[in-house]
Amino acid sequence: MAELHVELVAADRRVWSGEASLVVARTTAGDIGIMPGHQPLLAVMQSGAVIIRTAGESGQGTVVVAVHGGFLSYTDGKLSLLTEIAELSDEIDVERAERALEQARAEADADAERRADVRLRAAAAAR
Repeated sequence: MAELHVELVAADRRVWSGEASLVVARTTAGDIGIMPGHQPLLAVMQSGAVIIRTAGESGQGTVVVAVHGGFLSYTDGKLSLLTEIAELSDEIDVERAERALEQARAEADADAERRADVRLRAAAAAR
């Protein structure tokens, strides 16, 4: 089975790198699934969970990452996802995210509310 090489990079670190059979991300045009052999693509990502179906020698699995905007580019079997902030689902402190969501709602801070919601959705998707 063909695979695609994925690099997910945040401003401060490489978040995840490896081989995948499918990556699903939210773009300004809607959710998109990218598989090996996809047409070349450049898109703007919106905040949301990126789901990576891993492949390769280590077997199949799923990686879920909360991303907060950015860009994705696919060409020649390589998918690059560049974002300012990204958090692997297992790095997310659910209780802290729930408190942040409550505080954002109390303060009517739509941006903070969206960030907390994305973290909670990513954590839930990984379960």
